Amino acid sequence: MASRLLSPKNLPTFQTLISILPFLQNPNPPSFSSSSTLNRKNKKKKKESPRTKLVQHESHRIHPFEEIVQCDIFFRFLTRTKSFLSKQPEHVLRLDDAGKLYRELGFPRGRKVARSIDRHPSLLQVYRHTDGKMWFGFTDLMENLLQEEEKIMDEMEKSRVLIVRKLLMMSANKRIPLSKIYHCRLLFGIPEDFRDRISKYPDYFRVVFEENGTRVLELVEWDPALAVSTLERDFVLDEDRVKKAFKFPVSRGKSLDLDEDDARKLNLLNTLPLVSPYSDCSDLKIWSLEAEKYRVGLVHEFLNLTLEKRASIHHIVEFKEEFNLTKHTYHMLLKQPNTFYLAGTEMNWTVFLRDAYGEDGVLIDKDPQVVFNEKLYRYSCMKEVKEIELGVSGD
Repeated sequence: MASRLLSPKNLPTFQTLISILPFLQNPNPPSFSSSSTLNRKNKKKKKESPRTKLVQHESHRIHPFEEIVQCDIFFRFLTRTKSFLSKQPEHVLRLDDAGKLYRELGFPRGRKVARSIDRHPSLLQVYRHTDGKMWFGFTDLMENLLQEEEKIMDEMEKSRVLIVRKLLMMSANKRIPLSKIYHCRLLFGIPEDFRDRISKYPDYFRVVFEENGTRVLELVEWDPALAVSTLERDFVLDEDRVKKAFKFPVSRGKSLDLDEDDARKLNLLNTLPLVSPYSDCSDLKIWSLEAEKYRVGLVHEFLNLTLEKRASIHHIVEFKEEFNLTKHTYHMLLKQPNTFYLAGTEMNWTVFLRDAYGEDGVLIDKDPQVVFNEKLYRYSCMKEVKEIELGVSGD
């Protein structure tokens, strides 16, 4: 029965799920009378803040990317709860205790946790324990899905090891605190127990303890075969496309009166050659053109290592010291619209690698973990397990 439950047949596609997201967030929108609507229009419009102001103007907005960001917000509770609950004995938690863990479980502070649990009835359930207290945990369907995910983690282990090696090779001192890798593990598909798994790879990694007790992962041996960025490989295959990826305009007077083609050729003098994110840039002056080219290339390579070719400001800031990024990273990425798209608000933005997505906003190459996540989200929006059983009964 479990294999039939896990069949994604007849489930809505992930893109369909995104399109109905507004309804999922608020299935019963409030109705307003004409008088209340008029009063709202007469109210003085509040000044936008970086917390609410969208990065992109409406005329430049790519709506599929914006919808993906909203989808992340909607499924934040499910994602964090799956991670937190998986580490609890028997995968259960007392409801009273859960109500205090709004950060760990990802629900809004001041709201009842039961409200978020009710959004995913096919994966999460509330029940009364023999102790008379209310508890919540995973459904049988969710437990089966977790086993499927664990199998994916095992199969993709070598691929994840490769990602961590490349991250270390890009870092300034070829070392990154294990806690930072752990905090961003979902971004790269790294398993929960990666800190235990690395002991199997002594030729690649070494764990050292700093004076303050921090465990740091160090690179054991440099591999020149890995020190080739995606841009460098693409340059061999499609030189013209890579030339258009970034723009570092040459400062010039208006008196030159250059046409578009001449201006492009002049700007290429600044753009090329690119600076490899695997090169030693410790001697670069922080505000030099070469340093900015290095940082732009590094973010590009960083995004290529992620599962979904995108990352939030929180992920990027996590590695700020290791990658020598400045506080102006947001503005730096905005200046490269051919390659990056920033979605969300100015204070809480997500950067997408545009070439990794089709014109419809769908990721072109999907990692097995991404395919699993999308299936998980589709199941999570089903009302009951019985409904899922009916949907796959013909398999």
